[in-house]
Amino acid sequence: MSSIEKQDENFSETEVRDDENPRLVPVSESIRYHKRAQVAEQQLGLLAEELAESKARASAMEEQLKNLSIEQELSRKLSASGATDIEAAVLIAKSRLEAQGDGDLDGVIDQLKREKQYLFSGSGSTGVGTRKTAGARERVSSGQTVLEKAAQRAAVTGNRTDLHEYLKLRRNFV
Repeated sequence: MSSIEKQDENFSETEVRDDENPRLVPVSESIRYHKRAQVAEQQLGLLAEELAESKARASAMEEQLKNLSIEQELSRKLSASGATDIEAAVLIAKSRLEAQGDGDLDGVIDQLKREKQYLFSGSGSTGVGTRKTAGARERVSSGQTVLEKAAQRAAVTGNRTDLHEYLKLRRNFV
């Protein structure tokens, strides 16, 4: 190609704002820049969508963490206050906290103790947990016989079932 043919190539005018002089750029280069700009705009749109999704996931995880920490704090405080059915008490307390919206855990627990006393162990409780069924015998310590253990339990608790168990065992040994 001669120098004259090179000058006759298609050129595109672009303005340069610094010195306000037009600059000639080959059309093929202009098209290539235009395509690169379109690809960059598409990537920008995709990255903006990813950012929005990440922010939504982060806020959802933050909400889950907040709910778990409230539930853990409720479980701890309810077990310290003597709740027998912690799961039910936590569910009721969480629903009341959401209804009130103030976040006063101690106030909700006190109100729950007054209104739902069956969820908490009574103050007159002897401290004995659940009783075994008739088929399951309690183990005896090495120093006591079964009869002595039953007699002691019947004397301490004064419960009719304990007394009946002692008398039934006594009949077998005497």
